[in-house]
Amino acid sequence: MRERRRIAAYGRGVDDTGRVLLARGAASDPYPGIWRLPGAVVRHAEHPADAVARGFTDRAGLDVTVGGVRAALADVTVHRAGDAEVSVHTDRLVFDVTVRDDRPCPRAGGDADGLAWCTPEQAAALPLLPFTAELLGLPVTPLPVTPPLVAPPPLVAPPVAPPAGSAEATAPPVGSADATVPPTRPAEATDPGGGSADATEPAVGSVDAPEPAGGTVDRRQRFAAYGLVTAPDERLLLTRIAPGYPGAGKWHLPGGGTDHGERPVDGLLRELVEESGQLGRVDRLLLVDNLHNAAAMGPEGRPLDWHGVRVIYRVLVDEPGEPVVTEQPGGSTASAAWFAFSQLSSLDLTDVAILATGSTVG
Repeated sequence: MRERRRIAAYGRGVDDTGRVLLARGAASDPYPGIWRLPGAVVRHAEHPADAVARGFTDRAGLDVTVGGVRAALADVTVHRAGDAEVSVHTDRLVFDVTVRDDRPCPRAGGDADGLAWCTPEQAAALPLLPFTAELLGLPVTPLPVTPPLVAPPPLVAPPVAPPAGSAEATAPPVGSADATVPPTRPAEATDPGGGSADATEPAVGSVDAPEPAGGTVDRRQRFAAYGLVTAPDERLLLTRIAPGYPGAGKWHLPGGGTDHGERPVDGLLRELVEESGQLGRVDRLLLVDNLHNAAAMGPEGRPLDWHGVRVIYRVLVDEPGEPVVTEQPGGSTASAAWFAFSQLSSLDLTDVAILATGSTVG
């Protein structure tokens, strides 16, 4: 089975009454009729927070202020591409957003055909993408292999009263007590539409990171999870990058790229063991960092147009030991060590370590 990866970013907008804004997948979406938090796939070099704002503006007609990151999740869905099946891993970042206009207006031709402010009880009655259900604290229903792309049932209520608990009865759109389909705006020529590489749930055949003209540079997008790892005495754990890797000799945060099918927290704790032999527990998600280097050089000496999205967690090691690198020989970690925060100014730190510790070089 072929494997593909992508990064998507979403906004959790909540009004003064506690209702959350949800979007329903259009006929062009791989999961039509399924509700989710509004958002968009992160384009190459784009900051995830900018993807959230773009998703709300382009698809919901709303201006939002993007706040801090609330959660980092990951899941795998299986799609059919002809006779083959493709396993698509999506790293999903969820940000808190403040909606400056409470009347969303989905764009025609996009990947959402309806938007609604929903109470927790109303959201519980809707079919939800698993990550949205998890974020809302609701039961998660796994998705099947890509269902047929058919039009979802209409949002307009039938002439008779809808049954109690149905989506039509419990999720009226914003700004109206009885209308059930928000108006749409004409799609612009630049609207990517549902199923594009830019849509919230793009078609499997779309390109995550297309080659630049001429194909001379390898364009890569990578999701990674790192930890600000401390012991009970407030010492900080750092790892040293091995020779032959970008940043060789610098002190780095424990962590790294996640594997296909691996959630960020699980990948971080795995890397912590491999790079230092320490067992940790995640305390909280601190921040999301975005790195773009159009002229990077890969370990094999190949030029890369590199886009890295990095989440940083606070990690506690309750029973710290002497750090020991346990990963396979030839890995990216040369050594690991505990440091007092007062020692950091004398260390050659990576950019992400400087960011997480609030230190300055030198």
